[in-house]
Amino acid sequence: MKTTHPPVLRHIANLWSLVECPNKRQDWPLERKLTAVKAAGFDGFTTLPSKDHVRLAEKLGLIIVGYFSSSKAADFERLIRQNVDAGAVHINVQLGDHDTLTPEAVRLAVRLIELADKLGARAAVEVHRDTCTETPEKTYALAAGYRKVTGELLPMTWDFSHLSVVKHLAPPYWERLLVAPKLIQRAQQFHFRPFNGHHCQVPVTDGKGKLSLELTQWLPFLEKTIETWLAGKQSGREIFVVPEMGPIPGGYNFAQLPNSWEDAKVLRSIIAKTWKKVLAARDAK
Repeated sequence: MKTTHPPVLRHIANLWSLVECPNKRQDWPLERKLTAVKAAGFDGFTTLPSKDHVRLAEKLGLIIVGYFSSSKAADFERLIRQNVDAGAVHINVQLGDHDTLTPEAVRLAVRLIELADKLGARAAVEVHRDTCTETPEKTYALAAGYRKVTGELLPMTWDFSHLSVVKHLAPPYWERLLVAPKLIQRAQQFHFRPFNGHHCQVPVTDGKGKLSLELTQWLPFLEKTIETWLAGKQSGREIFVVPEMGPIPGGYNFAQLPNSWEDAKVLRSIIAKTWKKVLAARDAK
């Protein structure tokens, strides 16, 4: 059955994917990178925004999805304001550190969302290694603690690659990862980086124009995640989807693998096709 106001998918490029693009010696300036984002069909980009990001986003007609990382509640208001002043439509937050205990993580999350609401922002806590959500156990303990204090579901940004590596998973992945459908349906931002149980990032292509074997093993998870999200009450909502392929600096990509930005563009197209397929199947019921 079709909804009156179907949800809207926003394709968001992470500027991290364009670090040292096309290579270390010829790294593009920011305007060229954002022009490439626009040309590739993305609706916007995500980063901790500066004035240059704002100026170029307005020039190119791109939306900004904000970001920051912090373990200090005293910094939240400044960082939220930086994103709000840039016009960020959503703010992804990497919260705390690997050794942040759950009671403190709950306090930080409550303060973060309270301040975001006060400042007219929409913020979410990302599932990510080296933060207070680095394992499934810590992630769900945080969500449970937040709900106990507030009575609400914690807004989260889901990046399941981190949890898959922690749990050493095998395909099809979703049986072990999509265990909290209400939290998934509450979310508004997803980082769809293909992964397996050993690597938090696997290549999208084989460098010769074909999809990698590892990517094809991950695709059922992508479809199932979208199905899970759409099963919630999503009429009129926006979902911000990031085909987040990391670059060589930082170790996500390897020098001998396809360029992270080129793979991100291919992944954007795959996500778009999967979204249309799942949405059509849901509406046909």
